[in-house]
Amino acid sequence: MKKILVTGSAGFIGANVSEMLLKNGYQVVGVDNLNDYYDVNLKLKRLEQLKKSKHYTFYKTSIENLNELKKIFHDNNLQGVINLAARAGVRYSIKNPFAYILTNSIGNLNLLELCREYGIEKFVLASTSSLYAGQKTPFREELSVNTPISPYAVSKKAAEAMTYTYHYLYGLDVTILRYFTVYGPASRPDMAVFRFIKLMLEGKSLIIFGDGQQERDFTYVDDIARGTIDALKPLGYQIINLGNNQPCKLIDMVRFIEKYTGKKAIIKYEKQDRADMEKTWADIKKAKEFLGWGPKIDLETGIKKTVEWTKKNWEWISGIQI
Repeated sequence: MKKILVTGSAGFIGANVSEMLLKNGYQVVGVDNLNDYYDVNLKLKRLEQLKKSKHYTFYKTSIENLNELKKIFHDNNLQGVINLAARAGVRYSIKNPFAYILTNSIGNLNLLELCREYGIEKFVLASTSSLYAGQKTPFREELSVNTPISPYAVSKKAAEAMTYTYHYLYGLDVTILRYFTVYGPASRPDMAVFRFIKLMLEGKSLIIFGDGQQERDFTYVDDIARGTIDALKPLGYQIINLGNNQPCKLIDMVRFIEKYTGKKAIIKYEKQDRADMEKTWADIKKAKEFLGWGPKIDLETGIKKTVEWTKKNWEWISGIQI
């Protein structure tokens, strides 16, 4: 039974990846610092579910803490690392760029160095479509990503570059996954889908930055988790997009939420942030070629599933701060 370290294991994507690994017969060592960037009760709820498995072990620590990480590597016979721990959120990165460099760049370096020291077979890094700012769509992995427009994107660019260096110098088998606008049940409260569903169910207004015509390649979390686990296979070194390959206007996503909540959105429009991209769209040919992966859940189906889950869990979701 392979043992995989999943950092950010109580996070949105991390919890889903951990749960899917457990279902697929892996042992999971989870690491998360449970920070308060968003309501920690959501993280605790995800963690509660994961701890039901006897094959899940949890450590509360940050990937910025090299000494604590070293103990975890020493005490566990790891076969792979999936680094999903990250400071997320484009807008907040402008307010606090130092935190993003410390976690997303230095924290990633800590993990790479320990992989080298302990002879870990595989390293998977979660990266972002935000790196493609200024490029033509659909975004291909071969495009230059030298014009980041947020500290968040910069921190991920630095992590990607150092990860390649460890592959080159030490032969670490690496797959870098660039995720495209992940959504689904129990997602981050600062993300549009979670916020909009909750606000509409409460009869409150929601804010759209810009005119709502900006497009995102919304990708359902189960598809992302599946692709992330597929990326544990030996590939040498690859950068691979994981996206739905079907960009949708933000306002059309809102219409799907209206359809399945039965509520009419009360929208307030505000000025678009300079760090926001106009459009994201994943070219997923490499995902199909190297992982045999493709998305299975379209946006309308995913929104329907997410709304249904939210209603079912409303008793505690209603108390989550956004």
